[in-house]
Amino acid sequence: MAKTSLKINQADMRKLQTQIDHAVDNATEDTFEFFKKKTPKKSGNARRNTKYKERSTNAQILGDYDYSGVLDAGRSKQAPKGMTKPSLQELRKQVARNFRKI
Repeated sequence: MAKTSLKINQADMRKLQTQIDHAVDNATEDTFEFFKKKTPKKSGNARRNTKYKERSTNAQILGDYDYSGVLDAGRSKQAPKGMTKPSLQELRKQVARNFRKI
């Protein structure tokens, strides 16, 4: 039986962690822009009140208007699939694309 080992120094681990953090940040920010573009625009209220909130380990896209659930359920001709499902697919693409660069 053959055995192998891999040693990674701390500097390389920090650099890799920084690259991973940037890849995730870029993917979430790009997904927010995608979500906002998918949000139907009639008066502009829905897009204007769609917010991106980021905490240390958590990022959220918030529809801060009363009818956000209705729009996300697909009740608009402009976004018949809603915004969340297409945005999650976009997030997966963004993460894969950004991780390929690492």
